[in-house]
Amino acid sequence: MLALRYLRPRRRQAFISVIAGFSFAGIMLGVATLVIVMAVMNGFRNELLDKILGINGHLILQPVDTPFTDYDAVARRIAAVAGVRNVVPLVEGQALASGQAGGGSGVLVRGVRGADLERLPKVADTIQDGGSIANFDTAHGVAVGARLAQSLGLRTGDSITLISPRGAITPMGVAPRVKSYPIVATFEIGMSEYDATFVFMPLDEAQAYFNQPDQVGAIEVYVRDPDRIGEMRPVIEAAAGRPVFATDWRQRNVTFFSALEVERNVMFLILMLIVLVAALNIISGMTMLVKDKGRDIAILRTMGATRGAIMRIFFITGASIGVVGTLAGLVLGVVVCLNIESIREFISWISRTEVFSPDLYFLSRLPADMDGTETTAIVLMALALSFLATAYPSWRAARLDPVEALRYE
Repeated sequence: MLALRYLRPRRRQAFISVIAGFSFAGIMLGVATLVIVMAVMNGFRNELLDKILGINGHLILQPVDTPFTDYDAVARRIAAVAGVRNVVPLVEGQALASGQAGGGSGVLVRGVRGADLERLPKVADTIQDGGSIANFDTAHGVAVGARLAQSLGLRTGDSITLISPRGAITPMGVAPRVKSYPIVATFEIGMSEYDATFVFMPLDEAQAYFNQPDQVGAIEVYVRDPDRIGEMRPVIEAAAGRPVFATDWRQRNVTFFSALEVERNVMFLILMLIVLVAALNIISGMTMLVKDKGRDIAILRTMGATRGAIMRIFFITGASIGVVGTLAGLVLGVVVCLNIESIREFISWISRTEVFSPDLYFLSRLPADMDGTETTAIVLMALALSFLATAYPSWRAARLDPVEALRYE
């Protein structure tokens, strides 16, 4: 009861109430900012990881001595390994793509079998513009990214021209290969870099186009649990039955994801300073409250209140600011995370600018993925800082005896 009375604003304590209000707002905004930023960074990492691993194999096998002419047999042996979800032999090469109205763009052409393409959900489940990959092997066409088609002014049914420097060998040298393909489907993975560069072609067409008859350049292996790729890698290499050079997704993206992890940790430390500053405001406010309530402390001690009781009164007073501010910040952070895409669209509409541009951040939407363990850690750290900030002023109040308290007053 006394702790709640001390929290109510009174005319004599107006300045103390203002400090308490700023402390509450600081803790609330600090916790909310931490929850939102950590959720966005987790979502950013998870979305990138999901899209990168959804279109690229978890383990890539490349031939060492001789080309992959026996890729069918190797693929069957690897597919029999427990934990392997999909095995994709492919031919890969770079080309220049151009549309009917002119313009050009560098693309990455991947030759895959139609059945393998249908088992890539990031492509098969995002087909747009009425396209289809049901008869991909026999359609003699290509599937292109939506942003690539948009940049070249193409739609499903139009023709795209691919130019490769590795063409036919003539007496005059190697002539570039120029060939047009109908677009049978457009897809949108959601990662702008992939949607603007990827072109999928039937495997036999890609073998002819890149002068690799009856062979593939690599075999991509997709496993059910990408985090177990380290322990599965020796088993898959042994199942290949021939010398191969293997690289997993962690090796290919180690720099990228390490940079994201460092940035995430640094942002957490920087934003935690907001909560720390708010906690320091609690110390100043509680110190002033103890000084103002010196007469009350003397009366309570004279009436028989113990030092522990005095300490509890002022501890509850200061801790209430931290607890309520932390809970309010948690609620605010959760609400923003659940509606972050709507908020982004609203800010873009108000400011007339594109917030979180896909060209800069690779993703077509702003992700937010709250982690329960991380959110709990944020709440506990905010509460711990609030309690620590309250402990010293409460201890000072408990140490005052009645005579010193009156003098202090």
